[in-house]
Amino acid sequence: MSSAQTGQPGVSPDGRGLGLSLLVIATAQLMLVLDDTIANIALPSIQRELSVAASTLPWVINAYILAFGLLLFGGRVGGLFGRRHVFRAGLGLFALASLLGGLGMNAEMLIGARALQGVGAALTAPNALALIATNFPVGKPHNSAMVIYGAMSALGITVGVLLRGVLTGTLGWRWVFFINIPIGLAVLVGSGVLAEGERNGGSLDAPGALTGTGARVTLTYGITHAAEHGWGNTVTLGAVGAAVVLGLLFLRLQTRGTDPILPLGLFRDRNRSGSYATMLFVGAGLMGTFYLLALYLQQVLGFSPLWAGIVSLPLSAGIILGAGISSKLVERLAPRLVAGPGLLLGALGML
Repeated sequence: MSSAQTGQPGVSPDGRGLGLSLLVIATAQLMLVLDDTIANIALPSIQRELSVAASTLPWVINAYILAFGLLLFGGRVGGLFGRRHVFRAGLGLFALASLLGGLGMNAEMLIGARALQGVGAALTAPNALALIATNFPVGKPHNSAMVIYGAMSALGITVGVLLRGVLTGTLGWRWVFFINIPIGLAVLVGSGVLAEGERNGGSLDAPGALTGTGARVTLTYGITHAAEHGWGNTVTLGAVGAAVVLGLLFLRLQTRGTDPILPLGLFRDRNRSGSYATMLFVGAGLMGTFYLLALYLQQVLGFSPLWAGIVSLPLSAGIILGAGISSKLVERLAPRLVAGPGLLLGALGML
């Protein structure tokens, strides 16, 4: 039996299927990135139709992002039970959650659907990346696949800015979620061409995943609750306290566990830790900006959802332009010499 038939990493089951394999993986990545921000423009419409309180509204975004934080767990599940199987399960869950979100009759149903979307994305994203190694031979095919996979992030932001404005302004906010269903089902059908690859050993580290996720959820709830009720409020203090306890328990489990979901030794590398911190603050800044800008443009300046999407395009253009320039600069300069000025430019833009 050939290596292609056994699904060895880096080998496609059928060389002629490389194009379709890339289309399937790239489309999945595009859909997931797009959903990071696509709901922002729809927030004022959601708030009006479902009578969502201002303190509850952030959870339409937070629920997805926090559940998406199970990314490491999703990768571990894929390694144990098969990358393609988990990839397809994540896509199916994502499409189902999108249907529930579009049918949402109240804030609770919509937020629950967004959380399910996040879980589906967490199962899909890391295994989509791993499937590139499984399906594309090392060399030019693999490198080209990685370039296109990375480009989907920038394209997803740009498409999301336009699509969310168009959908909300014409068909209504529910189509922000319904649009995922045909895309997700098409990718699910096409995923049959992907090779499975080898499975890894180890354990799921479910306690680590639960305590890590619990710490993030309770901390986010405490901060959101404090905005309306103050930092001295009993519920706020209880949520923050629970986050601290769960966070410490998570660290203990990762330190003492034999197969931790997040090996803390990774942070001993200064460059790696600096990169993680940089992406943390970049993500926090961008997501905070998307949320507040969508509300400001529509509720304060009176823009329609369509125009709110159009005037957000310079941000997407900047991301694409910056990605193109930085990819050339890092060939000649150390990454930190490129990232530092980039962070300063981002801070200047926020100011």
